[in-house]
Amino acid sequence: MFTQTNSEIFIPDGSDPAQALARTTHLCIAAHQDDIEIMAVEGILRAYENPDLHFTGCVVTDGHGSPRAGKFAEVSDDEMAQIRVEEQKEAARIGKYSAQVFLGYPSSEVKKTGNQALKEDLKNLIRQTRTEVLYTHNLADKHNTHVGVLMRVLEALRELEPEALPKRLIGCEVWRDLDWMPDEKKVVMDVSANKELQTQLVDVFVSQVQGGKNYTDAILGRRAANATFFASHATDNATGLSFGMDMTPLLLDRSLDPLEFVKGYLQEFQDSVVGLLEAMR
Repeated sequence: MFTQTNSEIFIPDGSDPAQALARTTHLCIAAHQDDIEIMAVEGILRAYENPDLHFTGCVVTDGHGSPRAGKFAEVSDDEMAQIRVEEQKEAARIGKYSAQVFLGYPSSEVKKTGNQALKEDLKNLIRQTRTEVLYTHNLADKHNTHVGVLMRVLEALRELEPEALPKRLIGCEVWRDLDWMPDEKKVVMDVSANKELQTQLVDVFVSQVQGGKNYTDAILGRRAANATFFASHATDNATGLSFGMDMTPLLLDRSLDPLEFVKGYLQEFQDSVVGLLEAMR
């Protein structure tokens, strides 16, 4: 179904793969194993035990080259790749995903403009899911593989027929948060519910959490901080928020340059900081 020989579709409930993809309402396309659970938890929570909604995750890279420490320090690249696939499958079981897709590309391939094989795989996946919401990385993320995945996703989306496009494209927080965006421009996702599930979804990535990255505390802390610091002159209305960048305009206007699009947000941030300082001096 996909190009790479190590690609795979894992179906937690054992359904037919085509059926599992077709019932998807919320899709996340992420660079690495564990990115899905960090950035698309809103979609996971919405679909969890809801018979009318179905969440599917897709990891683009193969897991080679992951950082490692502690008991994983001497694990080979091939062993680490398999460990990370199994961890991702366990997250899919815990979160009751409709499907978990592994495209299996090396990180170096993701960063290449015009990677035709990857673009076709992404188009194939999006056509099969016909998702309502597509979560992916945001244009201001600081991880180059994350930005590479986002750009390949945009390339694929811009070649799809209109009826296959998602209704909404959301760029999510991972390696740079989106607190700097104007509040009225943020996609504000309430993720207050089911903190135990949220913890389990991150703790399952033992090779990363015990291997030197305290993702669990960091992610839950970011969501709590987003909720508390969102409104400076009001009490909290949520205990956890994730912020997103609405990138749907890039689908509606295919001539819109992603660079110019994100520069608009950066200019708004600069203007808001400068404007407040000038008003107070």
